[in-house]
Amino acid sequence: MTGQQTLKRIRAAFERESRVHVHRNHIHMDLRNDKLVIEGEVNEIAAKKLALELAGDYTVNDIEDRLRLVPAMPMGDGALRDEVVKALSAEPALRNCAIRARHKGREETIRDTQPESGGDIHVLVEDGAVTLEGEVLSLSHQRLAGVLAWWAPGCRDVANRLAVCPPEEDSDEEINEAVRLVLERDHNLPSTQIGVTTKDRVVRLEGLVFRDTERKQAETDAWYVNRVRNVVNKIEVRH
Repeated sequence: MTGQQTLKRIRAAFERESRVHVHRNHIHMDLRNDKLVIEGEVNEIAAKKLALELAGDYTVNDIEDRLRLVPAMPMGDGALRDEVVKALSAEPALRNCAIRARHKGREETIRDTQPESGGDIHVLVEDGAVTLEGEVLSLSHQRLAGVLAWWAPGCRDVANRLAVCPPEEDSDEEINEAVRLVLERDHNLPSTQIGVTTKDRVVRLEGLVFRDTERKQAETDAWYVNRVRNVVNKIEVRH
């Protein structure tokens, strides 16, 4: 299959997936040096994640992800970096992590710890995209840090490059635990009323909430979790 045929098939897959919203979002694709580049702006995290998953089904080439979310609240990089640092610093599960922020080529230590105590997180923000580097103790910590960055006002993308030390084997159980943890951390949700199951990286949400905004937010939170392939939202709303 030629490169143009591959692009045509991916575009057709986007058209079939209503959540990608090809007519509302601005997604562009191109093949550059045997690499598939996907770029543009989307309105929801589900559209971004699904577009990347669908593209991966049709190409063996590397995919360069340049898709960005339209921020709900536009914010400068300095202010966004401060919000991410504040969220990471306030998270009890990350209290033993050192936290450092990079700005104009210099790195500032926000909180220092002993190297072996709980990890070391480095935060960089460029054009609304947050990059997390360093290491943490578990996959749950890694995923939680990524979601905290996504929650920051003005965030357009998160590149979660945190290593887990010592390494852990990933699984549906690890993803499920992380989604459950994230829902518990979202104080706008009645998390005890929401059940979570995960199979083949597809998260299924069930339960009962009192507002449609809660139903939608629970799904969005699940999409923010690293390596989630799809989210099936079966939460009911009691009006």
